[in-house]
Amino acid sequence: MAIKAEEAQTKSIDGKKLVSYGNEGEHIALITMDDPPANTYTHEMMRQLDEAILTARFDTSVQVIVLTGAGDKFFCAGANIGMLQKVDPTFKYYFCLHANETLTRFEQTPKLVIAALNGHTVGGGLEIAMACDIRLARRNAGKIGLPEVALGVLPGTGGTQRMTRMLGRSKAIELMVTGRTFSFEEAQEIGLVNDILDGDAPAFLQEVFSYARQFTTPNKAAKAVGNIKRSVVSGGEVPFSESLAIERELQQLLFQSKDAKEGLDAYVNKRMAKFTAE
Repeated sequence: MAIKAEEAQTKSIDGKKLVSYGNEGEHIALITMDDPPANTYTHEMMRQLDEAILTARFDTSVQVIVLTGAGDKFFCAGANIGMLQKVDPTFKYYFCLHANETLTRFEQTPKLVIAALNGHTVGGGLEIAMACDIRLARRNAGKIGLPEVALGVLPGTGGTQRMTRMLGRSKAIELMVTGRTFSFEEAQEIGLVNDILDGDAPAFLQEVFSYARQFTTPNKAAKAVGNIKRSVVSGGEVPFSESLAIERELQQLLFQSKDAKEGLDAYVNKRMAKFTAE
């Protein structure tokens, strides 16, 4: 007999902390999915992930968000299959709907989101990673792919749409209907992963933080970084003439910032700019 939504929620919560939130320095938030061994997500983990991204969004000191998985084996292996076996179709529908809303919140938050792929990144784990702005992978740490077809379903947390927009229709269909998993190196070749970093899990994460700091003050104008993201994400969903209007309005907001004045003055006077996020 299928378990109803409220029963499934009670079984998944158990008071367990499945997502941790912390700060790495002054301007970087670290969100970690933590449900060993594979960091698979239940409804409760997705709710905690949703809360974490909202926390980072409202924290004015945070300029870059890093998302990773606990341990050194898995970033995330997707939805918890045991949970999906127990719940009824109505719960599954709302589970997918909320997951879509959470990942869209990653995209709509005007702060750079970096996925640190510390291990296997498959199924819903890749769908989460694709909702991030930049994907950095640890060399030889695991496989990546969307193998949902082997379960008789499709990648239902934005996978069919985000992969198509990233890789094009033909390549996306090929990867999803074969369901094969592949190396991070191949993922980088086709544009699914931005870069591959060396080191064990702790060293890799430190490299990710070093990478992220280039986008924080005083190195970069955080508002400009955020508005570039907003222009790309929002502009990509509307007709071209409207996307140009979005771009103009965001540019006008930046022209009024102290960072824009600092950047122009630094360029004219041939010095390094020191941005303040004002």
